[in-house]
Amino acid sequence: MSNPRIDPVDQRLETGLQDLWYAVCPSHFIKERPVSLQRFGYKLALWRDAQGQVRALEDRCPHRGAPLSQGVTLGDRLSCPYHGVEVRHDGVVTSVPGSPGCKLEGQKATRSFHVREVAGTVFIYNASEAVDEPPPLVLPEELTQDDAYSNFLCYTEWKCDYRYALDNVMDPMHGTFLHKQSHSMAEGDNTAKFVVRPTDTGFVFEKEGQRNVNFDWTEFGDTGAHWMRLEIPYPKTGGPGGNFIIVGMCTPITPKLSAVFFWRVRKLEAGWQRDTWRFLYRNRLEARHWHVLEQDRVVLEQMPADANQHENLYQHDLGIVRLRRYLRGQAQAQLDKQAEPAAA
Repeated sequence: MSNPRIDPVDQRLETGLQDLWYAVCPSHFIKERPVSLQRFGYKLALWRDAQGQVRALEDRCPHRGAPLSQGVTLGDRLSCPYHGVEVRHDGVVTSVPGSPGCKLEGQKATRSFHVREVAGTVFIYNASEAVDEPPPLVLPEELTQDDAYSNFLCYTEWKCDYRYALDNVMDPMHGTFLHKQSHSMAEGDNTAKFVVRPTDTGFVFEKEGQRNVNFDWTEFGDTGAHWMRLEIPYPKTGGPGGNFIIVGMCTPITPKLSAVFFWRVRKLEAGWQRDTWRFLYRNRLEARHWHVLEQDRVVLEQMPADANQHENLYQHDLGIVRLRRYLRGQAQAQLDKQAEPAAA
């Protein structure tokens, strides 16, 4: 029995698109001692140098392939545990103690990654080709304007394809049913018509004629990083700050494991109101929000890996269709670009 034809577009999407910024882990995961993380098709070694800056290399020594993350931190370098080969944060081998002056010294022999830290999170640029300077990391204002917004990062890992997690956020109607017992999603009609509204960076998928009632809309944005944003109206018992804003990102770890990031945000300037909300969130609301996420996790992890091959979609799924089409278009464009040199 022959194997089914492998779809190269699906293969590219399975490990994540290239030339994008990805959230990889909360900042507190990375200390001076190197750690190893699997993300978007790579095994990464991450550590902090003497100045506290996060550095990232592919977790593979160029000598024999041993994990650099098991080695010793030497400021901006890692020393491989196997034979002591030292690799700088830019991928250049600076020393081969067992054979000084050998041809490996001075070579850029390990893949390096550009790193940024924003909103308590480490971001890495997944470049298709080595670049001296990556494009800027552009994120929604809720994550970058600390004077106007206050946020908490919720990080978790779900045992499912990251694209199922994206579909889940691009499906406002599931909140009306799956989360109907939630204090923040108990209102609104359980029937609705949806429309797609283009934006400068992506699109909004929203219920027609209903706003500020439930989980009424989702925005997808591509600003060199893929993110999603939504708002949930809050009762007065939820404290000051207007609607509860969620900014989400999802990064593939393996085809069956996803790194999921949700920043919970309120629009509040520094002062007693911000302090009140942050206290209320930690002591009363956070557990409720994790309960909602747990409902999502259970459903997604129980879905078969090929669930999207046996769907019967309807009008409420227009946002999912639009998102999938966009991602496939991006993957196809990257494959076409990579094929151009070979064709020439």
